Amino acid sequence: MSPAWTNPYGQPIGMPLPGWRARQRPNAISLQGRFCRLEPLDPAVHGQALAEAYALAAEPRDWTYMANGPFDSDAAFFQYLSTAARSDDPRHYAVVDARSGRATGTLALMRQDPANGVIEVGHVMFSPLLQRTPAATEAQHLLMHYVFDVLGYRRYEWKCDSLNAGSRKAAERLGFQFEGIFRQALVYKGRNRDTAWFSVIDSEWPKLDEAFTTWLAADNFSTEGTQVRSLAACRGAAS
Repeated sequence: MSPAWTNPYGQPIGMPLPGWRARQRPNAISLQGRFCRLEPLDPAVHGQALAEAYALAAEPRDWTYMANGPFDSDAAFFQYLSTAARSDDPRHYAVVDARSGRATGTLALMRQDPANGVIEVGHVMFSPLLQRTPAATEAQHLLMHYVFDVLGYRRYEWKCDSLNAGSRKAAERLGFQFEGIFRQALVYKGRNRDTAWFSVIDSEWPKLDEAFTTWLAADNFSTEGTQVRSLAACRGAAS
């Protein structure tokens, strides 16, 4: 098969991007959904609720693959939040439950590359109050919508320790494509990390967006809150 694009020397080259311009960096904005909203992380507003939500875990296993934590005191945790809140990259957001109005988790947009339209979601730390809930999926959808439809990025990345089976499963459920393993990519907490790479690109986003919208719709949940169709099934049915 001949390449789609070639230069005057007959060499294959990448798809032209006429009119491409660098994108804006993510801002400290709020994003409203049905189950939750994302707000710029503010320790004074979200800190106590986050501390209490994370404390509901029977053991601190959720921090194992995070760059920070677990914390040996409330002071250390609030210092971490204060540092995170001052950062523009990563840009941290709190996930606020729509019913209680309390923060139940955080996530961030990081490794921002506006010139190339590439950005990563990371620092995903969801408490037991948020894990495996519609709000957890909606939080991811809200951030993806912001990146693709508002900021106009071309590539949205997810990276994790290759040994973090839960994170890898979550990425695949959300529609990210596995791209491979970067061996000995990082050192954190005094140990090696081989990094698993996943991504969604802009041409894939419309179908994913449709699947998320279908999954999050009221008619996809029973009166007990159980999903009728899985996100994978909604993705398969998307046009």
